[in-house]
Amino acid sequence: MSLSAKNALVTGSTSGIGLATARALAKEGVNVMLNGLGDPAAIERIRAELAAEFGVKVLHSDANMLEPGEIAAMVKRAETELGSVDILVNNAGIQHVAPVDEFPIEQWNRVIAINLTASFHTMRAALPGMKARKWGRIVSTASAHSLTASPFKSAYVAAKHGLTGLTKSVALEVATMGITVNCISPAYVWTSLVEAQIPDTMAARNMTREQVINDVMLERQPTKQFVTVDQVAAAALFLCSDAAQQITGSNLVIDGGWTAQ
Repeated sequence: MSLSAKNALVTGSTSGIGLATARALAKEGVNVMLNGLGDPAAIERIRAELAAEFGVKVLHSDANMLEPGEIAAMVKRAETELGSVDILVNNAGIQHVAPVDEFPIEQWNRVIAINLTASFHTMRAALPGMKARKWGRIVSTASAHSLTASPFKSAYVAAKHGLTGLTKSVALEVATMGITVNCISPAYVWTSLVEAQIPDTMAARNMTREQVINDVMLERQPTKQFVTVDQVAAAALFLCSDAAQQITGSNLVIDGGWTAQ
């Protein structure tokens, strides 16, 4: 079955992995609701370009992923204006790097809320429609840190481990309903999120920028290459396809061999 005329909501999709995933879906004829904060004019350019290039309907929601009410309203709006939410991609994420005994409580709460709890809220809101239509695809962006750990990233590691557990539980709940629930765990992908954590890591480890990239980020990545956003998007697209209809509750790892060690 073609994905053409399906409808998707992709959180955290005004840049990076989320935007690449939205683009990959739109290329297949999927109508998309983007989500993310940023310069309104820049976001409108992105929205308009996707719609024009692929001839699909593209919306944007600035719902704050810290606010359950805004998340529910975003899903409802997508269902109303697109007609359904057939595909849900949970991609919104933030990072904070600090020793656990110095980790600001408000930053812990934000990282857990956006990287884990927001996915609960989107799933909770989108699943009734998927169940009614007996078809759905939920794909969440986890991380190699869903399977392993690094120092100074306690909240992020906890959230991503939690996201894999949430994925497995929900997959079992809906396994007979034509709905698959999976996550993707890339190692370091060169995005604005990764670039933004370099200064904090430099400070925490007393390293130069080059040392952080080579000795921290790529040190455990055997290929010594960053994963690309298009590679992650291609994996998400595959998990939405008919070929992947028996893949559910899984964690698709794209980590250059990191977790094989």
